[in-house]
Amino acid sequence: MEAQRDQEAAAVPLLAAPAAGRRSPAADAHILSAAFLFVFSAYSAAQNLESTVNTKGDLGTFSLGILYTSFTLFAVVASPVVTRLGPKRALVVGSSGYVLFILANLVPTWYTMVPASLYLGFCASIIWVGQGTYLTSAALSHARDNNLPEGRTLGNFTGEFWGIMASTQVIGNLLSLALLRNGKDGGSVTGENLLFVVFLGCMIVGIVLMCLLSKREEKGDNDQLHSSFGAMLKYIVAPLKDRRMLLIIPLMVYIGLEHAFVWAVFTKSIVTPALGISGVGGAMAIFGAAGTVCALVTGYLTSGLYSATLIVSFGAIAHAVVLFWLLLFYSPMVGVLGAAVPLLIGALWGVGDGMLNTELNAVVGLLFEDSKVIYTYRMKKMP
Repeated sequence: MEAQRDQEAAAVPLLAAPAAGRRSPAADAHILSAAFLFVFSAYSAAQNLESTVNTKGDLGTFSLGILYTSFTLFAVVASPVVTRLGPKRALVVGSSGYVLFILANLVPTWYTMVPASLYLGFCASIIWVGQGTYLTSAALSHARDNNLPEGRTLGNFTGEFWGIMASTQVIGNLLSLALLRNGKDGGSVTGENLLFVVFLGCMIVGIVLMCLLSKREEKGDNDQLHSSFGAMLKYIVAPLKDRRMLLIIPLMVYIGLEHAFVWAVFTKSIVTPALGISGVGGAMAIFGAAGTVCALVTGYLTSGLYSATLIVSFGAIAHAVVLFWLLLFYSPMVGVLGAAVPLLIGALWGVGDGMLNTELNAVVGLLFEDSKVIYTYRMKKMP
């Protein structure tokens, strides 16, 4: 009898576990994070190089502008598309836009870059909604399966994902630094093509990992939410009636502008004249590393609205110092000092960027509990 009871007790975890052959939600979260690591290590570095490698007619800069305009327009319909496809299919379809964008950079013309940028805007809008839906579903499933607090589990899953995402800026730009071999006269086409082929390989690995994810359905009241376009639009616009949200919007706009500055102006007009195109990877790796460290530190230090406001102020001061320096005192220099200045600017800008991005997420979470606000905020996130 004792042996029988021991066997029955040992069988309890098996009975409570997911169905045989089904991967655990935690494993799916790890695979999702790894997939985004491969895809966005390549994309973040490619984005940083756009304005410097595709300079004819400012093709790279215009491509980024088209991409983000497309993303803004398609964000309105992204959620119902994800609901129809399911989060896993949405992730795979969304990643296809990033692959096409890299392929277009192998033959960069107006006829390849413009359509690729338009399509990537659509794909970016659905991949991020799909990511949020899938990760939330996996976290809640893990909490239910293991009788854990849902909020804490969701926080752990989200923390792992964004911790890995923060490293993509560093990894991708180190690839650029290692593979680009060119002078200050515009660089080597062979080096650029090799780099984008490596980026393409990284993205293919990421897509394969996404295909290995378990299928998860979107849960909750989304069917009611997306029952009509009008209902969805009302859901999105409702938070804009809140005065607190209106006060946060300027910070959102500024973060978008400062990203545009670092991706286009900083890489093209400050880093390239001093270090060449091959130096863009190193400067942006320093930018990413500084932002990652500051994001982790400020996230730990944030305890309420007062601390978040104080940290935002420090981030604004860091950016103000850089901007006043560039406007009033900066001029290209030669030698060691000339090479060090762009790296220092990248580090300072990364410090401010890490603080502002982290605290914007924190402030939205502290001030608003309504899912309408969180959904509207996620739609405004850059791809």
